[in-house]
Amino acid sequence: MDTGTHIVMGIALGGLATLDPVAASHPATAQAIMAGAIAGSLAPDLDTILKLQNNATYIRNHRGITHSIPAVMLWPLLIILIITFFFPTANLLHLWIWTFVAVIFHVFVDIFNAYGTQALRPFTKKWIALGIINTFDPFIFLVHIAGIIVWGLGAHPGYTFLIVYAILFLYYVIRFRMQRKVAKAVHDKIPDVTNLIISPTLRFSHWHLAITAKNHFYVGRAIKNEIIVYDQFDKVPIPESDIIHAAKKDDNLSAFLSFSPVYRWEIEEYNDHIEVRFIDLRYRSKDYYPFVAVVQLDYNLNIISSYTGWIFSEQKLRKKLDYLPN
Repeated sequence: MDTGTHIVMGIALGGLATLDPVAASHPATAQAIMAGAIAGSLAPDLDTILKLQNNATYIRNHRGITHSIPAVMLWPLLIILIITFFFPTANLLHLWIWTFVAVIFHVFVDIFNAYGTQALRPFTKKWIALGIINTFDPFIFLVHIAGIIVWGLGAHPGYTFLIVYAILFLYYVIRFRMQRKVAKAVHDKIPDVTNLIISPTLRFSHWHLAITAKNHFYVGRAIKNEIIVYDQFDKVPIPESDIIHAAKKDDNLSAFLSFSPVYRWEIEEYNDHIEVRFIDLRYRSKDYYPFVAVVQLDYNLNIISSYTGWIFSEQKLRKKLDYLPN
């Protein structure tokens, strides 16, 4: 989820903690738990700082090790070590419990996004992405805000957020059932589907579709249960060529391939260089596919320039590559 939603979820968990008799009877513990719940709700996304290094490092690691099983165990310990400097009389056991819940909850809700997490590391590096909830879901955010406002008006925070999460549980069930209906509609329209990625959008009844069939890739959108196909591409295996082998040595392309489950590729030859491009088919915006990896090589197959990440025009991509084709 986005940072704002994680913050309001942390506040909600701090409110729920008022149902804990120890927190309810000990103000310092209650305050420490609120701080721990917010910190725990944000801590796994500290890997966002990797974007300052480069996109390849960020793509390869974001929601990776910081969302793993060992990290989930370590984050609460690190957080309470800091919090106890400010709340030395807080009950450590209950502070740890609620901080631990906040960290687990962060990783759990991220699984429902299209981006997903590597939550089962170190057992597997497989990305777990259920694609039911958008990274920012207006309904989820606003329900939390409503709960915080009701709390501010004098309602009991524990019972308020119990109601909030009962509503959200039903919301997740509804979203799951909607996604299943979309999947059925896709299989009815394209019987030879071998892989289907359904991603939510900001619109409640709209879903992005990246469909792999026996001989083609299809990219489209589901509006309610109506399937609209925008693009169709031939499914062409990546060739075992020297050009591809050289391009795959590049960190940007390697990071892209470690993350993207469905893509097409292109090789273009210019007067003084070769360009290899991989295009993620999960993301389509106004007839453009913005998530790419591009490697430029000279004719001795040395890497000249490369880029991976989100780009929304060819002109901006050329600036990133800092190399114009002839």
